[in-house]
Amino acid sequence: MKKMLSMIVAVSFLMACGNTENKNKNETANKVESVNILVKGSDTVLPLAQKLAEEYMKKNKNTSITIVGGGSGVGIAALLDETTDIAMASRSLKQDEKLKLKQHNKDVVEFNLANDALSVVVNKENPVRQLTREQLEGIFTGKITNWKDVGGNDGKIIYYSRETSSGTYEFFREHVLDKKNFGNKALLMPATGAIVQSVSQTKGAIGYIGLAYESNEVATIDVSYDGAKTFVTPSVAAAQDKTYPISRPLFFYFGKQVEPKLKAFLDYIVSAEGQAIVQEVGYVPLTK
Repeated sequence: MKKMLSMIVAVSFLMACGNTENKNKNETANKVESVNILVKGSDTVLPLAQKLAEEYMKKNKNTSITIVGGGSGVGIAALLDETTDIAMASRSLKQDEKLKLKQHNKDVVEFNLANDALSVVVNKENPVRQLTREQLEGIFTGKITNWKDVGGNDGKIIYYSRETSSGTYEFFREHVLDKKNFGNKALLMPATGAIVQSVSQTKGAIGYIGLAYESNEVATIDVSYDGAKTFVTPSVAAAQDKTYPISRPLFFYFGKQVEPKLKAFLDYIVSAEGQAIVQEVGYVPLTK
């Protein structure tokens, strides 16, 4: 009897141990490691990154993604200082930035998440609706100062630009101003939204913004890069088929060492669902 009782106790103990072990295994399997991602940089990319992060987090409750603007230069500087996981940029890395990253032994990955077009906008009271690249160069370098010189009414041209840390500033300077400097009367704004607001409130104003920031508060300019033979309206379709000349890729930059942590989010961005969000927000999806 005592022997039988001892066997029963032993079996019960082993079963209890087995149940505890199985419970621990199940708890470990059910417990998903939390992921925290910090994204910083381009104000152009900001609205898109926010929407992508918002939709991704709905499906991935274990992931927290924080998005902060400030400009492409700010994001890349944060990447160098290791104060962000991802730098958002509306331009490619500059040569000096590449050298700094190399000096700090940082192996950086360039990830094209979407494309964009830059819209040139004017105050709605301005009758001018078409400009050539050369005219835009003249306006933003300060050589053309009156609207009557480009087919408009007699009035002073007030031109707004993003500040120098902005990738949009760099892109516009290189591809529209033919690498010439902005005029010394350019009014530099800290964010694209500020340009929209300023142009809408200033009769003689002109500025440039990302396609997704287009608003009924301002009027869009058709642009010609072939000497006024053809003028093209900025749009997603025109950017996709390359007929609109002021188009560009948008990037995430990140260290190769954090790529495994970011992979699921990056895969979501380039998926059909992610690229549908790109178009929904007003950017240009990647072409397959």
